[in-house]
Amino acid sequence: MSPDHVIAQLALEVPPNNYSPRNVDLISCLLTSRTIHAATLTTLYHHITIPHSTIFSKFLGHLCENPALGTIVRRLDLSHFTSIGLGRTQKMNSTIQNMTSKTLLQCLELTASVQEVLLQEHLDEDIDTKVLCKLFYDLPNLRAVDFCAASSSPFVEAFSSAISTLGSSANLQMGIRRLSLHECFTLPTSAFENLLPRMPNLTHLDLCHTRVTDKALASLPRTARITHLNLGRCTQISGDGVVDLITAHPAVTSLVYLNLSCDISRYRLLWESDVQRILSVLPSTLRSLSISGAKVQSEHLELIIPLTKHLEELSLGFAELSMRDINSIFEPKGSSDSSGDPTNEDCEWTPHTLRYLDLTGIKSVIQSALFSSSSNILRSTTRPLEVLELGDKVISALRDCTLTNKRLGWVVKELGRRGWYVREPTLEEAQLGEARGRTAWKMGAMWWGMRKIPVAWGEVGGLYGHYMFKR
Repeated sequence: MSPDHVIAQLALEVPPNNYSPRNVDLISCLLTSRTIHAATLTTLYHHITIPHSTIFSKFLGHLCENPALGTIVRRLDLSHFTSIGLGRTQKMNSTIQNMTSKTLLQCLELTASVQEVLLQEHLDEDIDTKVLCKLFYDLPNLRAVDFCAASSSPFVEAFSSAISTLGSSANLQMGIRRLSLHECFTLPTSAFENLLPRMPNLTHLDLCHTRVTDKALASLPRTARITHLNLGRCTQISGDGVVDLITAHPAVTSLVYLNLSCDISRYRLLWESDVQRILSVLPSTLRSLSISGAKVQSEHLELIIPLTKHLEELSLGFAELSMRDINSIFEPKGSSDSSGDPTNEDCEWTPHTLRYLDLTGIKSVIQSALFSSSSNILRSTTRPLEVLELGDKVISALRDCTLTNKRLGWVVKELGRRGWYVREPTLEEAQLGEARGRTAWKMGAMWWGMRKIPVAWGEVGGLYGHYMFKR
């Protein structure tokens, strides 16, 4: 086994949770020998995680002293960046000048081979026009960029300025494959209409809670092969526009993750006919589907049930379904005849593959209905189902049913604004821990029900974790 492989096993690919040193074992390897030193540097600098400005300043200093280190960097992760815990305000940080638009640009210039850049709202005032132009036009190896929740006025002005140059460069194409503008709700519609047509290689696109329009989505290059698409809470798109995209656009024929959720207190994206048309064309590659807020009714079950034979996540929040409708997802309606023997329908039944089911806001889903003897959803026969997401009132009621929860083998878990009813693992599952939820399409995220698309492989934490699982 080569030194590179051994040392790579020592690297901690976990989110920083405090200000204590990370990868101490790796740093110790720097003093071992020249061979180990070189292999250790490659591992240390391959994925750079910057939790605060002091670390960024030290990292930039090392690059300035030894520019060759910059050629090693493939990921620049600023998703955990914060000044909280250092006793500083944003104004104090701007005075210290560790992290500014100038130093960020300098860092990008010194890491010309970087492939993934992960940014977020705590940096949005440092992402100026020059930084954006560098990201969009001058990093030929860049494949993934995330601007999660960046929404300040300086960021919007810089983004609009950087994108406006595309208007006079019709042939300019970008190599970015994975793009997240999750919660960048202040960007103008023109930004999407100018940007998306220039991205022919897209595979992951997160536009949750943005002002993207039907026109912008229709302009996606036909060469794109989008597997992960998040259009949740996008109020500027229409049901017809989404239906046209999903049913006719060649870029979305192999979807794995699709989020079309909406906030029904403000608007409804998909009505009965829209749901019918979309469900009828969804590909067998799909593993996660959210149509929370759509006008889902009992008659749509004949289209939903076949999807559960390959879906692992399904969100049906605020659907107009009865508990009997929901039970039919897990077993045929006539599961046995009067003698107790299986019916022909039962013999032909294909088991579901669901691991997660979101039933938030469904009026028929209450604590007593879940515990009813006529409900099958909590039984062991519904495995591999392990997570039910439920509304506040239902979670509150379940929280008080300690003995019943223990008897049934389920437990209440809560995080941020969300609550889940989770099946207790078997002994074999318990040995795997949270890793049992790791699947390739989630790119390292191990919990179920993610609402933000990851653009880089790794465990999720920091602000990305907040938007993915807490909101």
